This record gives sequence, C-alpha cells and structure tokens, in this order.
Amino acid sequence: MRGRSAAPHDRASDDALMRRVGAGDAGAFQLLVETHAKRPHRIAWRMLGDASEAEDVAQEALLRLWKDAPRWQAQGAGVSAWLARVATNLCLDRLRRRVRLSDEEVPDRADPAPLADEAIGDGQQRARVRTALDALPERQRAAVVLTYYEDLPNAEAAAALDLNIKAFESLLLRARRALKERLVETADG
Repeated sequence: MRGRSAAPHDRASDDALMRRVGAGDAGAFQLLVETHAKRPHRIAWRMLGDASEAEDVAQEALLRLWKDAPRWQAQGAGVSAWLARVATNLCLDRLRRRVRLSDEEVPDRADPAPLADEAIGDGQQRARVRTALDALPERQRAAVVLTYYEDLPNAEAAAALDLNIKAFESLLLRARRALKERLVETADG
C-alpha cells in the first residue's frame, strides 16, 4: 500500500527559493512548483476521491505557498511537509463541508482511474481498499493517506494534522484497525 515517495530535496535550496519567492521571484516559485506540486495533488486525490477537487486543493495549496512566502521561516519540516499540511487541512475542510451540505450519507464512489498502488494486486482489491478508505472518519483517512500513500514519517504526518506524535500514532492505530475490519467485512460479504 506504499505510494511513491518524492525524491529527497535539498531543504537549504528550498529555503533559498522561498526567500526569493517572498521577494516576488516567479521563476523561483516555478521551480518549487515543479519540485513539490505533485504531493498536495496526490494527498487530495486520495482523501477526496475526485480529480477536479484534487486539482483545486493542489492549486489552493500552491497559492498559499506564494502568498505566505514573505513570512517563510527556514526552520521546520520544509516546503514539502508544509504543502502536505496545507493540502490535508484543505481536504479536511472540504470533507466537513460535504457532511454539512447534505443529510445523506456520502455515496461510495468507484475509483475510475487506476491507483499507483503496486502492492495491491487486481482492480477489485483496489476498489475494496478505496471503498474502505472512503468509509473511514476524515482524520483517520488523512493519517492513512499521509503515512501509507505519501510515505511521510510519523512526525511529519503528525505535524500535518496538528497533533503530537503520540496522538497521531494512536489515530493511525485506530485507522489501521478500522480499515482492516472494513476489508475483512467486505471479503466475507
């Protein structure tokens, strides 16, 4: 269930680019976009299951990167982790809005596009996993997406969800149990 992890980046270089972006350098911003734009899109796709919404979330995360660049501080987890946190929070906001906008349960959606999950065999298994993932509470889904699809270390994933490491690990444990239960139920049913 592991996703493709991004290649390691030179954080000092990213921080230097952020200083340039903060000064209005569009070329530096373009370099950051080319390096980091795929992660917020993947997170949004996994959490929301909708290509259009995923694109909107990714664009909003990058817009916030541009707007917040003048206040960028070199400490912290870096640009990639910052974008992961922003994308996760935007997805959680959209998921909450979906619940408020409808009294009906959000319907299960079949994933029309093949997922990048090489570890999961056939399309039927991928659909079962997608359905089980969609059924998880939003924060549990975010924990699974950040950990298993985005390969974020627990500390970065915890920061993305604004949790301490112990709380995150507890959330992830509950998410794994719930995901396993749902997969067992669908295998038996």
